[in-house]
Amino acid sequence: MSTDQQSGERATPTRSGLRPQDGVLVADDLRKEFGGLTAVDDLSFAVQEQEILGFIGPNGAGKSTTFNCITGFYKPTSGDVWFKGEDVTGLDSHRMVQKGMARTFQDFAPLSDRTVVRNVALSLAPDKLFTLAGVGGETRRLAEEICRRVGLGDQLHQTPSELPHAGMLKLELAKAIATNPDLMLVDEPFAGLSGNEVQELTEVLLSLRDNGMTLIVVDHNMRGLLNLIDRAFVIQFGAKIAEGSPDEITDDPKVQEAYLGGDEI
Repeated sequence: MSTDQQSGERATPTRSGLRPQDGVLVADDLRKEFGGLTAVDDLSFAVQEQEILGFIGPNGAGKSTTFNCITGFYKPTSGDVWFKGEDVTGLDSHRMVQKGMARTFQDFAPLSDRTVVRNVALSLAPDKLFTLAGVGGETRRLAEEICRRVGLGDQLHQTPSELPHAGMLKLELAKAIATNPDLMLVDEPFAGLSGNEVQELTEVLLSLRDNGMTLIVVDHNMRGLLNLIDRAFVIQFGAKIAEGSPDEITDDPKVQEAYLGGDEI
């Protein structure tokens, strides 16, 4: 069945009430089971173009598993993922990148024997199997521009091991930007950062949105996250418990109970 045929058949709302065209990314009744454990429990949500959506939940809520299902690292047990109107459910992660979806990771994996700018240049390369010796001048100039954009302009020629923790976060972000995504899923960008570093990275993420990118951000720094996002989607035990603006989420008793046993956030 063609994509056009599929889109036509799914133009009417599904059980969740969402349609493929309801956002740049649409998850419909997404479910992931591991044996007898349900890690993602029929989640449905849509992300609008140039929106910054905060994906929130306590440890073990299913946030990373949801990211993995969306970006092709896991195949969902059931449900659908639609990206720019196309059914991409279960596509491999490299295919997702080709279609314009990028992701950052909490576990950094740069090439330790290459400089910052060469790590970013590799992400720009159309085929990561060839060596960096073949990276041309234009690719290098673009890699340098991306590094400056995230605040690594003074560390271009350092190796990753010479970067502080905040610098490693910026490098991970730069590598994702280098794939030229329309949508980026950002995992724990504020982890371990000082207040000033959180503000600096917030400005970088806002500039990406202002230049046309859509973002989904997970973080446990609630204050930093709520200052960044347009809307929050909150899950617990793999299921949605709340959705709304930062103010609405802050005042929601179910969210307060999930995080702090009923205390105010």
